[in-house]
Amino acid sequence: MWRRCAIAVTKTPSYINIRRPTCVARPLKSLFNRSLLFAEVSGSGTRRMSSQPKKLCSENMSTKKIGTHNGSFHCDEVLACFFLRQLPEYKDAEIIRTRDPALLAECDIVVDVGGEFDPKRHRYDHHQRTFQESFNSLCPEKPWVTKLSSAGLVYLHFGRRLLAQLTQLKQDDKQLEVLYDKLYESFVEEVDAVDNGISQYEGEARYSVSTTLSARVGHFNPRWNSKSQDTEEGFKKALVMVGEEFLDRLDFYKSSWFPARAIVEKAVNERHKVDPSGEVVMFSQGGCPWKEHMFALERELQIETPIKFVLYSDQNGQWRVQCVPCGLNSFQNRLSLLEEWRGVRDEALSALSGIEGCVFVHSSGFIGGNKTQEGALEMARRTLQAAARSDANGSS
Repeated sequence: MWRRCAIAVTKTPSYINIRRPTCVARPLKSLFNRSLLFAEVSGSGTRRMSSQPKKLCSENMSTKKIGTHNGSFHCDEVLACFFLRQLPEYKDAEIIRTRDPALLAECDIVVDVGGEFDPKRHRYDHHQRTFQESFNSLCPEKPWVTKLSSAGLVYLHFGRRLLAQLTQLKQDDKQLEVLYDKLYESFVEEVDAVDNGISQYEGEARYSVSTTLSARVGHFNPRWNSKSQDTEEGFKKALVMVGEEFLDRLDFYKSSWFPARAIVEKAVNERHKVDPSGEVVMFSQGGCPWKEHMFALERELQIETPIKFVLYSDQNGQWRVQCVPCGLNSFQNRLSLLEEWRGVRDEALSALSGIEGCVFVHSSGFIGGNKTQEGALEMARRTLQAAARSDANGSS
């Protein structure tokens, strides 16, 4: 289902395996010199830009054209261009970098320049005063309210086809939609927010983060005091970098994140077989990242009684019982292991709890261990029973 996918232009097809995204750079770099057409309008002062469009390749005059602005570039239009170049109709496209309206009018699609947002005409700029669109405003079923940049606009309109092209999943596949959402939330939205100057939080930052994708793309621009202010080479390098990182992230979600989700989903669906309460989940294997998936699946499956504990085996063949936190980044538990067990170990813990094979309970109560699956499950059950008695006494 997951195949090697073409991501660059050449008359002899060149392919990249998304399992090895670090290999992207070499084919892309060699192809850039032959496949991209850049155009610039005349500059002034020390910018030293040509007054004529620079054509690095003009062998095929019927080739489609992607338009974006010249001069200093940003992550959003670089990523938008990369996205488009993965689609069959734009895989051989020339990239025209200009602000000249006449040259932009000749382009099949224009991103981040031109002052227009018109999907029917393939115009995707976000700088005009009237533009306030977000994913949520254009697709009300999606939750994200961050103002879109050219990257988000292109992803919104072409993202499903892009991912179908790269993964060979069908566009109506449920997995594709999950990938589509996850890659916007965890990759593209950040680029939208940075380009539009939207802070993550209110107030003064405690420290500076200077290594975001957008920041690293910015470093490919000429320094203010460089003798040459030509941005073409930097743009090409940035296009390679964002392509590598997007494919690497896609590979991670495909080969690691999705298998973890499948394990968690199976365990959630079978939780009543573990305990009738439905509040204990057992994983078929240890080491599986589960928290993000569990919270998402509880929402998707509309689980009314929150899951309290997860069971899994550790590297020594023993079993762990771990509390489910109140939130993804919370240190508070929905229900902690019994207070009198905390910090007690081995035989002393078994004697105190009346459960054979106990190994430990952490002093904070968020995790415990037992030599057997049955013992770990019993530790969860005893905690649930104690909580039920406490609730009953409190309501009487």
